[in-house]
Amino acid sequence: MRLLIIIPAYNEEENIEIVVDDLIQNYPQYDYIIINDGSKDNTAKICKENHYNLIDLPINLGLAGAFQTGVKYGYEQGYDAVLQYDGDGQHQAQYIEKMLHAMEEQQSDIVIGSRFWEKKKPGGLRMLGARILKYTIKFTSGKAIADPTSGMRLINKTVLKEFATQMNYGPEPDTIAYLIRNGARVTEVQVEMKERIAGESYLNLKNSILYMSRMLVSIVLFQGFRKRGK
Repeated sequence: MRLLIIIPAYNEEENIEIVVDDLIQNYPQYDYIIINDGSKDNTAKICKENHYNLIDLPINLGLAGAFQTGVKYGYEQGYDAVLQYDGDGQHQAQYIEKMLHAMEEQQSDIVIGSRFWEKKKPGGLRMLGARILKYTIKFTSGKAIADPTSGMRLINKTVLKEFATQMNYGPEPDTIAYLIRNGARVTEVQVEMKERIAGESYLNLKNSILYMSRMLVSIVLFQGFRKRGK
């Protein structure tokens, strides 16, 4: 299976070398592309100096726009699958092969690298939103996703084409819920994730509440009106 790792990056100057050098040195069998999403720091400069594979967006499109840029590239280059992979160092490439095997063995359209597939989700306010999303997806689609907010997602060629050629396919839980409702086969495999290496996530308390609210409204209301194209 010919795989492309898509690495959206926004202001990741402190992390991007660690992430990409690990892939180059330890996992050369996988191709990668960095999507610099209009970073205001030195992310693009570092990538160019290191001769990394890079698409340098002139403005910030957000995660959805950056990921779709990578998906379009992967589709046009004829890849069999793409992997969404964070540029902050949280994801670990050692689990990619496990995800690929799950996709092939279970004939999955999407494989999610899940922190909680075999391990219990910790308590507390931090995981409350993820729990609500889990049960909302189960209520609307009939399938529970243990880690709906995981950003480590492997997508096969069929779904890759949809992401590349159709609108409203963001790399978010509402899209996963929509695809499940419309026949997509989604599998989870257990992975471990690290803490962000450096820098700060945009998901502070305020943004986290807004994000969860947007996802819930989308899953419960909007996704039910969508029809999956061919």
